[in-house]
Amino acid sequence: MMVGNKVSHSHRKTKRRFYPNLQTKKFFIPEENRWVTLKVTTSILRTINKYGISEVLKKYKEKGTYIGA
Repeated sequence: MMVGNKVSHSHRKTKRRFYPNLQTKKFFIPEENRWVTLKVTTSILRTINKYGISEVLKKYKEKGTYIGA
């Protein structure tokens, strides 16, 4: 989450928050022959579409980042 200013037409500034674009998606992992439900950002969805769910999970497990599967 990031914070910033909401600026009105009269340039009055109030604090606001920028939240990540989270989506809940189901993915099938063929190696484990099962479905997993993950809450991922849209940028990770693009990465999964590019490399595949198996490669992305393997990369995050090596990195030590919890991805939920």
